[in-house]
Amino acid sequence: MAASHLLLLTLLGSMFAYSRGACAEPDSDTEAVAGQGFKLGCLSCKRRSEVPATATVQWYFRGKGEADFNHIYSYNDEGPTIESDNFMDRVDWNGSKRSHDIQDASIYLLNVTFNDSGTYQCFFNRILVYDNYEYSIVISKVVHLSVVAKATRGTASIVSEVMMYVTIIGLQVWLLIEMIYCYKKISAAGEEALREAANAEYLAIASESKDNCAGVQVGE
Repeated sequence: MAASHLLLLTLLGSMFAYSRGACAEPDSDTEAVAGQGFKLGCLSCKRRSEVPATATVQWYFRGKGEADFNHIYSYNDEGPTIESDNFMDRVDWNGSKRSHDIQDASIYLLNVTFNDSGTYQCFFNRILVYDNYEYSIVISKVVHLSVVAKATRGTASIVSEVMMYVTIIGLQVWLLIEMIYCYKKISAAGEEALREAANAEYLAIASESKDNCAGVQVGE
């Protein structure tokens, strides 16, 4: 059990360290409801945080049945620019703010329509600045968006919730087993202590009786 405790503490420590220092890149949601707003997620973590960098972002869209992508949005040092009339006044920046080193390039669509269904592509143009040179890298993310009339609950959401409950129940069972084990161990230790105390008392009484017998014999 001591080994299992040590392993658990090690895993928890590593998870805590990861959660503090790591950057996650979750996929964007892919189902929007007509007439409502929707966040198109696009994240790209910089792998070396100690290296200064700058980045610009470009968004492209290809509707269902269309062959080509159309440039719809840009974001750089000067701010955002809506590049397509079809998205004019319907796109807000929802990514990194007050930073030239953009790692979150998400945008928010206002008043989503069925015509917004299709494929969105987000491009990071990142420049890493080293002491003697600069290194340019382009990273792309793709979001396949479906627009529905009414929100539906996706399979991923159901599975995620089930796994959460399974994890909670598993932890509770583990804690119950630990409590029973600790109780039995403490109880066994208490019984052992009582036995040792009884043995010590018995030996003390036996020794005292022996001494008294010896004194009587000497007196005779």
